[in-house]
Amino acid sequence: MFMGEYNHTVDEKGRLIIPAKYREELGNEFVVTKGLDGCLFAYGLSEWQVLEEKLRALPLTNKDARAFARFMLAGAASVEIDKQGRILLPQVLRNFAEIEKEVVLIGVASRFEIWNRTKWEENSIDDNVEELAEKMENLGI
Repeated sequence: MFMGEYNHTVDEKGRLIIPAKYREELGNEFVVTKGLDGCLFAYGLSEWQVLEEKLRALPLTNKDARAFARFMLAGAASVEIDKQGRILLPQVLRNFAEIEKEVVLIGVASRFEIWNRTKWEENSIDDNVEELAEKMENLGI
C-alpha cells in the first residue's frame, strides 16, 4: 500500500527519484499514466493489470468508456527504476501534468500520484477536510 507525501525534484533530463518505501512496493518496473485532477498516476505491475482488465471489459459501444480507456491507456508508459532509484518521466506525461522541477509524490493506497508542487498546493483539501469527511459518510467511510 502506498501512503505518505514526498517532495522531490525532476532533473534537467526528466529523471525523478522514487522514494525508497515506494521502490520496495514497486520492484524495478511500474506504469505511469495520465491521472485525474492534472496529476500522474503510478501503479505497480499487478495493480496495473487489474486496472487494465477493467478497462478491457468496458463496452466498446459506450462512447464515455472508449474515451476513458483511451485516456488511461494511450498516456501510459512503462518505466524502470535505475540504480540510483530514479525513473525517466516521458516528456508527454511531464507536459500533461505541467511538471518541470518541483514535484510531490503522494501515496493513495493502490497507487501513488505525481503532482506539480504548485498544483498540489492549490488542490490541497486541508481547508475543507471536515466538509469532505461529511460527504464521504454517504459513501460508507
